[in-house]
Amino acid sequence: MATDLNIVSIEVENAAYVAPSAIMFGKVRMEEGSSIWTNSVIRSEHKQVQIGRFSNIQDLVMIHVGARHPTIVGDYCSVTHRAVLHGCTIEDYCLIGIGSIIMDGAVIGKGSIIAGNTFVTEGTVVPPGSVVMGSPGKVVREKDSAVANIVNALLYHRNALAYAQGNHRAWVDVDLAALKTQADVLAKDLGI
Repeated sequence: MATDLNIVSIEVENAAYVAPSAIMFGKVRMEEGSSIWTNSVIRSEHKQVQIGRFSNIQDLVMIHVGARHPTIVGDYCSVTHRAVLHGCTIEDYCLIGIGSIIMDGAVIGKGSIIAGNTFVTEGTVVPPGSVVMGSPGKVVREKDSAVANIVNALLYHRNALAYAQGNHRAWVDVDLAALKTQADVLAKDLGI
């Protein structure tokens, strides 16, 4: 992990995995079980970036703070390949699709899915349990995807633990039914 002499604080002690090529500058906090993958960049020259429990920031993601907003990713979220988060809030149990862009002041409600290549404009507030598509992003369906999104986060957590041990083939024998059961129990414990 590349670092800067002017680091405010990079807190990754409880992370499951931080790829060696991930780059973080400023004030960044990764919560328990979180992961950041290959060639991702997180910058916070002011404000902060926070990655919630068991959330994953996948390959080539760019996260930056906005002029007036921190960037917050909730618990059990997946921010997938090449997404950009800029000064926004992603609430718990969300999936941000490949190549999506979420701009300053936007709030993505719990249990939502942002489809691949969606552009969410500044200040957009997405209600919980939404599916958003398009450019600009619009709610196209109401569907609480919290449990499905937790399954994805648990899958990436398992992968993160394997990568931390040098095992890059953890999905060869993955039991998705067991992960779904684990997610159902977790969702019940969380009151979802």
